[in-house]
Amino acid sequence: MKIEFIKKITDYIHLNMFEITYSDTKGHEKIWSFASRNDPPKCMSGDFETPDAVVIVPYHKDKKQLVIIKEFRVPLGDYQYGFPAGLVDDGESVEASVERELMEETGLMVTRIKKISPPIYSSSGMTDESIAMVYVECLGEASKEGNTSSEDIETLFVSPDDARALCGNAQIKFDVKTWLVLSTYGETGKIDW
Repeated sequence: MKIEFIKKITDYIHLNMFEITYSDTKGHEKIWSFASRNDPPKCMSGDFETPDAVVIVPYHKDKKQLVIIKEFRVPLGDYQYGFPAGLVDDGESVEASVERELMEETGLMVTRIKKISPPIYSSSGMTDESIAMVYVECLGEASKEGNTSSEDIETLFVSPDDARALCGNAQIKFDVKTWLVLSTYGETGKIDW
């Protein structure tokens, strides 16, 4: 398979659509449309080392519970259970992004970073967006004070029993990464860090 050329379809700040013309395994020319936060997209720039965003898996040291959020997500038209997350700003380290995003979304303070994943991809058929999953310990009281007007976020503290109950509720919309961590936490009572 070989990428022949890429055409940018939209011109927005945080996300754009691209069309890739490529040759398949039999030499036939085909077109694939996808979204990217990068211009040029990663398949052209080769920059696969820097994650676009962070997903934070926080464990509250005093409450001895996992922290998740319930956030209104516009594409779903509903609330989704997930972890605090956000884009890594230009020139910002993953660690600084984690501290900033956790404080903005939950009001909680990172006390220790336990584990940082390499850039990983959750929907590579639709986008080249990568995230770093970052496991942290945190302290503080939940607050919406750092939320912007386009964020509707509720912070939840979750025990293993709570995690099992949440994961067993087919009516809840989950971020895939959150469901995977929560289901393991519910079954084992442990966080994989």
